[in-house]
Parts: sequence; structure tokens; C-alpha cells
Amino acid sequence: MGRREEMVEKVTTLMDQQEQIRNIGIIAHIDHGKTTLTDNFVSGAGLLSEDLSGKACVMDFHADEQERGITINTANISLVYKKENKDYLVNIIDTPGHVDFSGEVTRAMRAVDGAIVVVCAVEGAMPQTETVLRQALRERVRPVLFINKVDRLINELQVTPEDMQKRFAKIIGKFNDTVQKMAPPEFKESWQVKPEDGTVAFGSAYHNWGITVPYMKKTGMSFKDIFDHCKEEKQKELSKRLVLYDAIIEMVIAHLPNPVKAQQYRIPVIWHGDQASETGKAMVSCNREGPLSLMVTNICIDPHAGPVSTCRVFSGTVRKGLKLRLSNASVENTVQSVGLYMGAERLNVERVYSGNIVALTGLRDAYAGETVSEQGVDPFEAMKHFSEPVITKSIEAKNTSDLPKLVEILRQVAKEDPMIRVEINEETGEHLISGMGELHLEIIENRIKTERHLEVETSPPIIVYRETVTMTSPQVEGKSPNRHNRFYFTVEPLPEAVFKALAEGEITEKDMKQPKELQQKLVDLGMDREETKKVWGIHNKNLLLDNTKGVQYLNETKELIVQGFKEAIDKGPLANEKVLKVLVRLHDAKLHEDAVHRGPSQVLPAIRKPIYAAMLSAAPTLMEPYQKVFITVPQDLMGSVTRNIQGRRGRIGTMEQDDENIIVEGLTPLAEMFGFAGDIRSATGGKAIWSTEYAGYERMPSELQPRIVKQIRERKGLKAEVPQPKDFMEP
Repeated sequence: MGRREEMVEKVTTLMDQQEQIRNIGIIAHIDHGKTTLTDNFVSGAGLLSEDLSGKACVMDFHADEQERGITINTANISLVYKKENKDYLVNIIDTPGHVDFSGEVTRAMRAVDGAIVVVCAVEGAMPQTETVLRQALRERVRPVLFINKVDRLINELQVTPEDMQKRFAKIIGKFNDTVQKMAPPEFKESWQVKPEDGTVAFGSAYHNWGITVPYMKKTGMSFKDIFDHCKEEKQKELSKRLVLYDAIIEMVIAHLPNPVKAQQYRIPVIWHGDQASETGKAMVSCNREGPLSLMVTNICIDPHAGPVSTCRVFSGTVRKGLKLRLSNASVENTVQSVGLYMGAERLNVERVYSGNIVALTGLRDAYAGETVSEQGVDPFEAMKHFSEPVITKSIEAKNTSDLPKLVEILRQVAKEDPMIRVEINEETGEHLISGMGELHLEIIENRIKTERHLEVETSPPIIVYRETVTMTSPQVEGKSPNRHNRFYFTVEPLPEAVFKALAEGEITEKDMKQPKELQQKLVDLGMDREETKKVWGIHNKNLLLDNTKGVQYLNETKELIVQGFKEAIDKGPLANEKVLKVLVRLHDAKLHEDAVHRGPSQVLPAIRKPIYAAMLSAAPTLMEPYQKVFITVPQDLMGSVTRNIQGRRGRIGTMEQDDENIIVEGLTPLAEMFGFAGDIRSATGGKAIWSTEYAGYERMPSELQPRIVKQIRERKGLKAEVPQPKDFMEP
């Protein structure tokens, strides 16, 4: 029997021992050592030689990941370790660190109960460190800390033991500040990390050594011994005495929860169904005998087996041949195979119990975020992503005969990666693909060519804009084509607090199903209680309110009014870009008594047109995506950095001293960020460390707007002139 088959046998015998299971994610800023750490885990389980551990990056098995030296997709592996004469099953998800792939981290956090946050001792906690930690805490995933690359601190930066302790204290302090701000109230204190209790590990994943304070006591080694070994280039010897995977697995088992414990406090937050129902009780207790409930957290396409769904099993047992109900898609699919991930491989097993992570084929209609069960249950809470697609390219098949193949591939791409948006522009016939950044789209394009074997051509990247209004419009009348129905609308800017809650996912369209809870949320955000009872629609961070009184037949027409509102929001009047941060009010309506005269063809135009006219009467403007830019640079080069940011219409936020360096935080329009990497490298002689983070949308300067609107309209095949309110108002 091979090593991997032997490991699968061990895993299957432990799958029903929930208290001996740990589901963990490895999360960090890019290049801080997640995949290198995972190598150590694989080696510790006997699946990788010690010599290759830390160098092989076995979880980066895609060709483009190996070529670029970064993780692009999450990768799963299930491993067994013996501790205190007991076997433990550890299901590990290695995640990407690049900001363009942060959606992968969000989805992974739904599948796990604990996370190891890796921080480079040299660079310290970076912006993306805080972002991924926030993602974990939002999903009620308990974090612990591993400070990596300590050897570089000693050998390259030549720090003293005192300086090293100060750096460690700063990293731990930043980590705990985020926990204090973002953790659920009941865990703000207990999830703080402290070296003395073993929730912080230190080491070098590349050189395979690591330590915690409890492990230090066990081995008799001190920080001084570590310092001396590094100075004397005895890291090989160090790795024999302080085995990295051993120290960290010990930390994981001691401090990260098993699924039984975790689901008690996670399920009430991520699933809003009836907690007292049979299904609710089974999920909270992680009962393998209860009704089957699982959530799809990721999709990948196997060229032979079709879509492979990565799922967290929250209750029950999943087997081949089961007919499963997909809650959101409202369809039934049959499980074709049940498997476990072993990095690049997927090995079939008979069944997988609750509390584990499974690979299923046969769920052809599933997508990331889908709720799956035998009997049909309320869906899990939607996963909240911190950013959204901001760059678009048009993509075409080189050979027109390959058009059907391209359409099918784009459908698969959208299913695999929910952060990719695919649409067909009906005016131009273009296929448009939107992503989180240049690298995100470059990777997708490359994989279509190399893995799907389709030659495509793409346009230069196009920025995704949004439309909004800056004042309240006058009331505008909309008439149906048959003149029998009339609607009266105004639009105005959405209150800032409400918009922020929508942008951060605190309020979503799904809240419409729980009106009392939605009303209370809006009251807490400053809206009038009577107003909150009139919310008819939430769409793309915009609201529709019904301010009418005693209009006959209005409830019969409500569904069409909401649909018309959504259609207007999806393509604004300025440039056919989506609308953002707008409050639409329906003030009055006059409806024909006969339902046949108020069908979709009559009502929808009578909703869209007055909303457009109202927007054009309310000082409409474009909003453009911004990025936060964080640059660490020697003090003498600070001027070059600030000039570069300001030269890109950016503004300087904070400047913080960090030893001999300055950390500059700026806010810059994404449209101005093309070529930034080369420019900042030249301006600082390659001495700057920088990263970016999505910062939402802001209003575009009014002097730039006419040119940009004209460009967008021409690109979309629209008339160059912006329409006037009267163009949408019936005489």
C-alpha cells in the first residue's frame, strides 16, 4: 500500500471521531510562508521527504502557481498526526495571499473552524494580514499566530535579542488589536494570543524549525539557543531539535476547536434557520446520524468528472448515490462520487461524516455558497466578500467557430470563481469578464488558453465604474405604453450609514425575508421606524421604498415594480454602468383595474423610465473604484513615494515610523494604478515594499466625468451624448 493510500485509510478511520478532528486554514499576506508551512505538515505526515520540506511547495500544483511562485487557488489536504498517544485528523486548507484572490480566503473560512495566521518577522503584519484575519473572525474562525522567517531577522537584519523581542511584541500587539476590534463579543478576550500560553509560535518554515513557549519548556531550548544556532548557521541541527510541524500541530490541537465545539457557536451565526428543528439541533451538535446538511465552499472543474464541489459537512453523512436538494438553485442532483483531497489528488472513499471537508462530484448545478441537503433546508448565510470586481476585459475566441466553446468555458469560470463576473454586452455582442485586478484576469485568460486549450483575444483592461446621484430629484411621472398606469418616483442619495452597512454585507437582499430584523437594523442606522416598514427592495447597495398611501391594486403589481427597480439599477442612465448608493421612492401610483392592462410589458417601462429621468434630474455622477496603497520605504525616499501617489490623483493618509522605515498609506483611483509597480520600483531603487487593498467607490472629480462618460458610451455602442431627463418622460 502506498503512503497516500495508507494516509486515506487512517483518515477514514478517524472521520467519525469528531473531537479528534481539526479543520484549519493557513492564511497570510502574500509571500509570508503559508505554502512553505504546509510543506512541513505534509512532511510531518510522512508524505514528503524532510529534504524537500519547505522547498517543494506541494500545494501549489497548478503550472502558473509554480511559474509565478504564488498561491492562486486554495488547496486541501487531510492528514493524521499522533499526539499524546492519540491520533488526530487535521483537514488543512492552504489559501492565497495576493489581494486579487482574497475571495478564495473568504470561501475557505466557511469550511474551517480555526486558522493559523502566518506573519513574516521581517515585514511584520501587513494590510492583507489584517484583511484575512478579519475574514476569519467574521466567520467565527478562531485564529492562532505563527511568526515566520525568524532566521532572516537574525541573519539578514542582524537584530539584537532585545530588538527581536520588540518586533515580536509589535506583531502580537497588532494581531490582538484586530481580534479586540473584530472578534465576537464573547471571544474578544479568550481569542487574544499570548506566547506564554502557546497560542503564538515562532520559527522558520523554510528551514523546518519552530517553537512555542510550552514546546520550549518540553525541549529545554531557549530563545538564546535559537539565536546562537541561527548565527552559527546550525539551522539543520535546530530543525532536528525543534520540529516545526510538531510544535504547530501541538498548538493546533491544544487551542483550535474541534467541529463539535465550533459548530455550537458558528451555526447560529452562519445558518438562520430554526435552531430548534431536527436539522438545527443536528448541525449545532455536529451529529453524524442527523439529517444531512452541507455547504459548498468551492468549485473546480475536472475535465473528466465535471464540477467538483468542496463542501463542509455540518451534519449527517454523505454517500455516493444520494439525491441531494440544492436550496438556492431549487433542483435535485445525485452524488456521483465522494472523495478526500490529498493536495493535487482526489481519492475516493465510501462516505464522509459531519465535521469534515469533502469533495463531491455530481452536483452539476451547485456554485460556491450553495446549501445542500437531503430534504431541503433554509440556506446558509451568504459569504461576505470584502471586495468586488473592479476591472473588465472583453474576451473573444480567435476562431468564430469556437464561440459556443468559449460561452461554455466562461460559464464554468463563473461557477468556479464567484469573484469573476461574466456578461454578454447585447449592444456590441462582446463577452465581458470582470475580476478583482489585472493579475486575476491575466490568470483566468492564461488558464483558458493552457488548461481549456482555447485561443482567445482580450482587450486592454477597462475600469468598472458606478453611477450615483448627489441630490434629491423632483417627483417624476412614468406612464405605461397604454397610458392606463402611472407611477411617481423620486431618487436621492442613500444615507451614509445605511450604504456602509450594505457595502460591508451587514444588510443584504436576503434580509427582505426577515422584515422585523431588517427594520431594526435600519432603525439602528438612523432611519425613521415608519420608513423602515416601507422597504420594498434591496439591490446592489440601493433601496426601494414604498411611500404610497391607499393605492388600489398596488400589491398585485409589487413584484413588477421591484423588478423594474432592479433593471434600472443594473444599467444606469449616464453610461449603462450599475447604480450605487441611491434611495428610490415610489410616492404614488394610478393603476388600471383590469390586470391584463398592467402586465410586464406595461409596468416595467413605466418604472425604469421615471427612475432614469429622476436620476438625471438629481445631479448624477460617476463613482470610480479606489485602492488603499501601503508602502514601506526608507525615510530618505519618502518624498519619491508621496509624489508618486499624488501624481496619480491619490491622497496621502497616514505616515507611520517603523524603525528606520516610513510606512506611507495612500488612497488612489484604480484607473491611475496601471504601471505603478514599475514606477515605484524606479523611484525607490527597488527599496520599497508595497501592497494594495480594495477601498470601495468614491465620486469622480467633475472635470473628468464628461470625458470618461463619453468613452464608456462609445465603447458600449451608445450615442455619445448623455440623455436628458425629458428623453425618458412621456409627453
